[in-house]
Amino acid sequence: MQLQFALVLVPLAVAALAAFTPDLGSTDPGRSGAARAGDAGSLDEVLVGDGAHRYRWDAAWPKLPEGMALGNTHGNVAVDRAGRIYFNTDSENAIIVVEPNGTFVRAMGAEWKGGLHGMTLVREGDEEFLYIAHLGRHCVAKLTLTGSVVWTVEWPEESGLYEKAGQFNPTAIAVRPDGGFYVADGYGRSWVHEYSAERKWLRAFGGLGEEPGRMRTPHGLLMDTAGAAPLLVVADRENHRLQRFSLTGELVDVIQADLRRPCSLARRGDLYAVADLTGRVTLIDAKQGELRAHLAEQPDPAKRAQNGIPRTDWRAGEFLSPHGVAFGLDGALYVQDWNALGRVTRLAPAQ
Repeated sequence: MQLQFALVLVPLAVAALAAFTPDLGSTDPGRSGAARAGDAGSLDEVLVGDGAHRYRWDAAWPKLPEGMALGNTHGNVAVDRAGRIYFNTDSENAIIVVEPNGTFVRAMGAEWKGGLHGMTLVREGDEEFLYIAHLGRHCVAKLTLTGSVVWTVEWPEESGLYEKAGQFNPTAIAVRPDGGFYVADGYGRSWVHEYSAERKWLRAFGGLGEEPGRMRTPHGLLMDTAGAAPLLVVADRENHRLQRFSLTGELVDVIQADLRRPCSLARRGDLYAVADLTGRVTLIDAKQGELRAHLAEQPDPAKRAQNGIPRTDWRAGEFLSPHGVAFGLDGALYVQDWNALGRVTRLAPAQ
């Protein structure tokens, strides 16, 4: 397959555990921000984006039970066939489920407290399952939508790439149509591992580096089945790009598209939505690999890619450190900021 590149290479300057480092110094203000930006509790209408990509910031979402605190939001977001939204925290409520209107449904996953980082939701026949990656346990697992464990897979000792479990720190998981799956060692040694549907380790590709096909913090994964052939899309965070691979690990193309530190991505129609840790969500044409819009740009570089921003410094219409993203059934965007207090936002289509 012919390779197509839209690539900007930068020197190796950060370690694989760069989730806990400050902004790399970009001050690009992006292309669009908020039409009106009130404080964190404002219910005034705030619009972000422009043209066909315009969204209403929902300041009243989600509606959690009285007294319930989220705690650190350091994971991903997923949506089931009923439209319910699932997102992660580092608390005993490792997976929280809410309705599209924000109504709380349930919290679960106390056994996964502290380290549930990657999550994807997969339809298998008439059932749906959550696949998770856990940093603290150095493993991945398959769960029912009510949190029951179907199976777990430990660190890939058989790969020969690690001497001990602690060197493997998985950040994301993506599942093939045939049930095989891929695990990104985003905070470890920057490999992507492929497994069969029977959970047998098959191969690893990527590895630390800047050249096409190599990775520096493969933080997020997406199984993209919208095209003629399925593709595995990797959010290659510290190389500031997306990379797309065939299901056997061959590089197909590279997308840069004005990305800073892409953490995760979702697809709806011809759009990728990319959660960029340095303060914005970026929309990219999935067919052309071209930038379409930046949403809710954080104007203050000191607030980007920072976990400890206090609630008094939050503003409607401004992201802080987008880490997880998903499209709702109606085209809404659900975005999880990496924040110690917990922040998840709904952007409703404004058209």
